[in-house]
Amino acid sequence: MHLNDAQTAAVQAGDGHQLILAGAGSGKTRVLVHRIAWLIEEQQVSPYSILAVTFTNKAAGEMRQRVESQLGRPITGMWIGTFHGIAHRMLRSHWEACGLPENFQILDSDDQYRLVRRIMRGMNIDEKHTSPKAVQWFINQQKDEGLRAKHVDPGFDHNHKTFLRIYQAYEEQCFQGGLVDFAELLFRCLELLRDNPEVLRQYQDRFPYILVDEFQDTNGIQYAWLKLIGQRAKQVMIVGDDDQSIYGWRGARVENIQQFKDDFADPTVIRLEQNYRSTGNILKAANQLITNNGGRLGKNLWTDGVDGDPIKVYAAFNELDEARFIVSRIKDYMTQGYGRSDMAILYRSNAQSRLFEEALLRENIPYRIYGGLRFFDRAEIKDALAYLRLTVNRHDDTAFERVVNLPTRGIGNRTLELLRDEARARQISLWQAAKDLIAHNALTARAGNALNGFLVLIDELAENIAEYELWKQTETTLTDSGLLDHYKNDRTEKGRAKVENLEELITAARQFTPEADESLTPLAAFLAHAALEAGEAQQDSYQDCVQLMTLHSAKGLEFPIVFLAGLEDGIFPHFMVANDYQQLEEERRLCYVGITRAKEKLYFSHAEARRIHGKEKRHKPSRFISEVPDELLQHIRIRQSTRPGGQWQQQVSFKASKPAMSQSPHEIADTGLHLGQRVNHSSFGEGLITNFEGRGPNARVQVQFDHSGQKWLMVAYAKLQPA
Repeated sequence: MHLNDAQTAAVQAGDGHQLILAGAGSGKTRVLVHRIAWLIEEQQVSPYSILAVTFTNKAAGEMRQRVESQLGRPITGMWIGTFHGIAHRMLRSHWEACGLPENFQILDSDDQYRLVRRIMRGMNIDEKHTSPKAVQWFINQQKDEGLRAKHVDPGFDHNHKTFLRIYQAYEEQCFQGGLVDFAELLFRCLELLRDNPEVLRQYQDRFPYILVDEFQDTNGIQYAWLKLIGQRAKQVMIVGDDDQSIYGWRGARVENIQQFKDDFADPTVIRLEQNYRSTGNILKAANQLITNNGGRLGKNLWTDGVDGDPIKVYAAFNELDEARFIVSRIKDYMTQGYGRSDMAILYRSNAQSRLFEEALLRENIPYRIYGGLRFFDRAEIKDALAYLRLTVNRHDDTAFERVVNLPTRGIGNRTLELLRDEARARQISLWQAAKDLIAHNALTARAGNALNGFLVLIDELAENIAEYELWKQTETTLTDSGLLDHYKNDRTEKGRAKVENLEELITAARQFTPEADESLTPLAAFLAHAALEAGEAQQDSYQDCVQLMTLHSAKGLEFPIVFLAGLEDGIFPHFMVANDYQQLEEERRLCYVGITRAKEKLYFSHAEARRIHGKEKRHKPSRFISEVPDELLQHIRIRQSTRPGGQWQQQVSFKASKPAMSQSPHEIADTGLHLGQRVNHSSFGEGLITNFEGRGPNARVQVQFDHSGQKWLMVAYAKLQPA
């Protein structure tokens, strides 16, 4: 099987619970795949008895493919899926016991946000004072903690009480419309198992073998779910890395790994520490950095490969200089034979990407923002899915509101307010309210006709597509609803892109295959699939280009060359965690994740000055740099020489005994000037060029004058002379 000793021990572990501490790049997915195959082939365990839980649908699909490849045959009956996907499957099977309608609909994050806003409008709560996003976060946080609105302490804080009132109204709306949001999937499934002993026993008996990947990312309700279903299991194997727990802000609890040791009798702990990704120096840096965190279960990454280059540290004058330096290194590596997609720029927040994008554009280097807008999150796709959802469930208020006037059919805000008022007053759906208002002639003739036309359209659509294949149902809905023509009428590039996305939805429907034991219609299964996929990064095919992403997005990825930018106290670690020890430790884990993305070469960069929100600020280099041993670092820095005339030269300062790097000056094209040059101005005197924009006579330079402060000057008019 070509496994190392620790991997073999994990794969061939006997009965009893297992805690696999899998370091970055240690082959944990390989271990999970071989473990499942070993249970089936060597232990004669039925695939029907195995439950494997991952965190993304993509990971679940890859795991199934690799297990089937390992076995040399397809596997049927085995449950491999995400927490949300498995919870959804259980709720569909036991909808009555859950108090749900058979055709309940899943609300994705955007739909949930719209519903929260609608409820707030109905309660006359001003969005300027109460943020719908904050309310949405509050609702999901309560559910992740297993709290219904009636269980939440109202307390004395006015904002908290307002949030709670909205949560109560939100619960009522969801119950009435048969709507289930993502947090509710897990919460309702936990309640199903907790409150129905016969259902719990059914799944406990079915799944004596349970495997959970990325366990450090589980939240409280996911852990409670696992604890229930795994109570009588022969073996629960969890695989995780407490040093890579970086999602505390969305509810993940790193302490769940420690809790597992207490709740599941005496688990065997196996450490996967041999790294197959990075050079020795990169691993030494990561190991030393993470030792500054307390309460770790402990492991030490190592490789039998080479030590490789030291970690390069660049101290930039400012953020523009930082971007220019990184892009210049990218250009150098491209001439050495590296592909653009071999290189990644990682940063703490999305706001840092702009300057790197501009610098790459100036050099005509293609790039990709990893984790951009996802396919099922795109507005035009959500519009199409809303039409399809209404053909399945007329009482889906979120879908109704989204498309009732799209394309425009003369149904204005006044009509919608009347519908909402009627629905709230009588506790009925918007669809039923529309039918009743039309029947009683309670609307103007124009509004009534327009609204009735929409109801007839949906009814006819549902009838016409009932016998079609899924892709034909989708295509017909797009054309008959007028949605496709609506976007075709937009002759801009943006409009054309939307049409292409809608056409891709038809392709997605054509390629969609429901689960073998799926009890839903193909259309209902496809809608559930789309809702579950929303919120997961869609890795579209893309040309060879430099990868830009946040450190959170980088988890699970690897690149030969990594630039870790913005390493300054206040940027990374973020200024908001300065006085919070736990959050600072999570920031350090995030840095650990960034370091271990690099396979061959790693750069740290920081700026002496950085413009933030329009103001120039100065930060100290990040404490994380100082937590890496000196002998692993090589500092690159433009320094002022003491030569007569005050000219600048480039020098390299380094702590490792490595040869100095050559570096070309940051010339300002067609001006005879360069970054770091001392110049003389007739009015302001002597100063230092610290920044520039443009080229030639139209270039602007930023000069820090010795006695006149900082100035931006046009080269064409400033008549700067070398000092």
